[in-house]
Amino acid sequence: MGSAGSADRYLPDTVQQAVKILVVGAFGVGKTTLVGSVSEIEPLRTEEHITEASAGVDDLAGVGTKRTTTVAMDFGRITLNPRIALYLFGTPGQRRFWDLWEGLAEGALGVLALVDTRRIEDSFDVLEQLELRGLPFAVAVNEFPDSETYEIGEIRSALDLLDETPVVLCDARDPRSSVEALITLVQYVFERAAHPAAPQEPAV
Repeated sequence: MGSAGSADRYLPDTVQQAVKILVVGAFGVGKTTLVGSVSEIEPLRTEEHITEASAGVDDLAGVGTKRTTTVAMDFGRITLNPRIALYLFGTPGQRRFWDLWEGLAEGALGVLALVDTRRIEDSFDVLEQLELRGLPFAVAVNEFPDSETYEIGEIRSALDLLDETPVVLCDARDPRSSVEALITLVQYVFERAAHPAAPQEPAV
């Protein structure tokens, strides 16, 4: 999984299903890092250096020494198991790039939403966009070295999530941790498809 050599550019013959997954989140939350940590091919990145102009638009507080930002998408691929391959599309986090989501979301099975608890309020608008688009999603809390530790229930409450929405802790730099987050999302989406919620009775 860690190699991006020529042997890894082609899907194994056993793969029966290719699944498109979006990786979203606020600016500087770790989307590019997560896609890069799990991709078995050389990830495609569309990053630009943060200029003085963008520094005046993007809130750089809490993002450490971040010097680049995604302006179109990140793309990677991981063979999750012998039968399923995931195509990962990381989206820009800034509001001014949200129009790109419409095209990137087309055909996506689900969404992994990364959250940084140091700036949890930055995630509210991102999650609202997912709910407006009706996309099934799981939340992965990216644990930065200086992040405070919170219980899953506290995070769920702070983000006002439905009880069914999966919430996991992860380290976007760690391939194993990132893969576990993706597995949680895929399992949730497949279970949701297998057991759709009953339609609501009209009010009388």
